[in-house]
Amino acid sequence: MSVQQAPIKASASPVARRELIALACSIGLMPLNSTMIAVAIPAIAADLAAAPGVLIQWLVTSYLVVGIVAQSPAGKLGDREGYTRALALGQAVFACGSVLGFLAHALPLLVAARVLMAVGGAIIMPSAMAMVRVRLPAEQRAKAFGMFGAVMGLSAAIGPLIGGEIASRFGWPALFLVNIAPLALARVLGSGKGPAPDREPTQARKARFDVLGSVLLGLGLVLVVIGARSPALWLPLVGTGLATLFAFVWWERRATDPVVDLRLFMHRAFTAGTLIVGLQNFAMYALLFELPVVFSRSFGATSAQSGRALLALTLAMVVGSMLGGRVAGAIGSRKGALLGSLVAFAGGVLLALRPLAGVTDSLPALLVLGFGLGFTTPAATAALMAVARPGESGMASAVSSTVRYLGGIAGVAVVSALVAGDDVLAAHRSAAVVFALALGLATALATVIPRHKIRGP
Repeated sequence: MSVQQAPIKASASPVARRELIALACSIGLMPLNSTMIAVAIPAIAADLAAAPGVLIQWLVTSYLVVGIVAQSPAGKLGDREGYTRALALGQAVFACGSVLGFLAHALPLLVAARVLMAVGGAIIMPSAMAMVRVRLPAEQRAKAFGMFGAVMGLSAAIGPLIGGEIASRFGWPALFLVNIAPLALARVLGSGKGPAPDREPTQARKARFDVLGSVLLGLGLVLVVIGARSPALWLPLVGTGLATLFAFVWWERRATDPVVDLRLFMHRAFTAGTLIVGLQNFAMYALLFELPVVFSRSFGATSAQSGRALLALTLAMVVGSMLGGRVAGAIGSRKGALLGSLVAFAGGVLLALRPLAGVTDSLPALLVLGFGLGFTTPAATAALMAVARPGESGMASAVSSTVRYLGGIAGVAVVSALVAGDDVLAAHRSAAVVFALALGLATALATVIPRHKIRGP
């Protein structure tokens, strides 16, 4: 394909609409598989004669950690080789991991399957986001990012529902076959030869891949993430991890073709947008793990009751994402991000101030908070992607995804420490204050995004 041709418009081209649906089918797989397997942990533990805690550590944590570590190298891969080729590679790796997971009946093979799926997902995500940057005009990108945010939120929300139904009817190995249909549909819908470019013009030059930078980044992130989840070893692991990340920064400033171009952070829109996404994910993931514990230990709520309450949060995020993408495309990223952040902050304050006497008491705050979170994401994503230089869209998306996952893991770590005591309602009030402060900081960062409508190439 010629890179000189103009981007196609989703509103005018059926090829563009088809490709956006194909991308949505792919990006929903990562959050779906992060939550879908949770309900099958007891059955897997019984079949493999393993402790549930061990399975969570290996099958859930390894999936998230590998996904985080692989993001930036995968984004750079798309910038170098073309986003269509990188996306196809990610889909193939994810499919191989899914098939291996279906066939695996030993823990090492099951872990290998989850690692393959995490690598495939890490390649898919930045490639899909970068294709939106390359193929759509600037005024339509926020709408596309809003659709992606809605798909990701809905995938995470329905994961436990789908997982529970399939595992109970067909057995837990069938969970891995769920991925095959969306991947096949994505390949069929995305196979058309449209007039859109596959990469940005400056990608013609292919420098040597930054191996040392990738190793330093991966090692530093692994040590920090594992250290944050290991109370007995957190100081040496986190300390070593931070030192490794400082070495990564030192090297990237000198590398000819870095895996993460740190000059991106000189743009206030990129820095603000990335941090907004990370801070809001901090609050969201923490709530997803904290509230079921509070509901169960304080009110005797069942898993189904907790799940229905959290569905208010996730479904409100879906609605907010779809609406936020349209609004941000019309009024600009700064106003869209600021409006959504203010709503999310209001939800956080309401959660902190409203006493809980039962599960339903949290619903108003969760609805407001979820809508605000969803509304903010497409505007913040459009802002940070718009300032990426030609040839760096995959890298920019990967950095944003990395911070998104790190925010979620940090939120879970904070919640784990707060709810460890006996008085979980008091812990909830403390956690809600922390969430509100994080959302307030995200609101302040939204004011840093430039006032004018951000335009891309």
